[in-house]
Amino acid sequence: MNDLYQNFQKFFEIVIADTAELLEHVYRIRYQVLCIEQRLPGFDPAHCPDEKEKDNYDSHSCHVLLRYRPSGDFIGTARLILPALSKPEKLLPVELYSQTDPMLCDIKALPRQHTAEISRFLITSQFDRRRDERRREDRRKETAETDSEKRSTQDRRASDRRSGLSIGLVLMSGVMRMSVKYDIRHWLIVTDPALNKLMGFYGLNFNPIGPPVNYHGIRRPYYAKVEDILKKMYNEHRDAWEVVTDCGTYRLMQAN
Repeated sequence: MNDLYQNFQKFFEIVIADTAELLEHVYRIRYQVLCIEQRLPGFDPAHCPDEKEKDNYDSHSCHVLLRYRPSGDFIGTARLILPALSKPEKLLPVELYSQTDPMLCDIKALPRQHTAEISRFLITSQFDRRRDERRREDRRKETAETDSEKRSTQDRRASDRRSGLSIGLVLMSGVMRMSVKYDIRHWLIVTDPALNKLMGFYGLNFNPIGPPVNYHGIRRPYYAKVEDILKKMYNEHRDAWEVVTDCGTYRLMQAN
């Protein structure tokens, strides 16, 4: 087992939020991050008098929590918006609030029962290191531009990759568990392009399927076929693959 996986096991626990008590933690984390810390624009605390952030997609979503073992606190959450069985014509947020190019990804042609949107992918402020990561990425880019001819792609990847365990990577392991449980084979997401780029260091960068839009800040729609992501990670980022799949425990079965 690699260092990333060992740190994952030592410090973090993935908890599927499948009880009313656990969902309370989900909604309160979302309220804290979105409404109080205002990490994304457009979330008004006045709309959440019970201090729980919810919307009409939660009724047909599955949710995951990330627990930090040393303290026992929940420090992150994510959800998969699943197809609305009672209202199959209901559109996903990516379809409503972004502009997608059907030449890049024809969402309507995807098998709806195996397609979900990753959403509310959040980490509490004391563990959110994305700002520092972005600054490091900017410095790396400047260095690469002046030194690209002297370094191989493999060497650049090794030095660029953070030596520590990415919390986003750990949270994606929760998304993977939910995907296996509900047989989700296609992921959609509207997210910060910088986050997608950072996740690319672990082979988890999605394919852009439309231009950036102003949706809770500047964000862009992306698509990934889960099987393709896992194959790339297994071949090129085996240590990250072990974290996301729990050493192969959570993998999709071959489609018939």
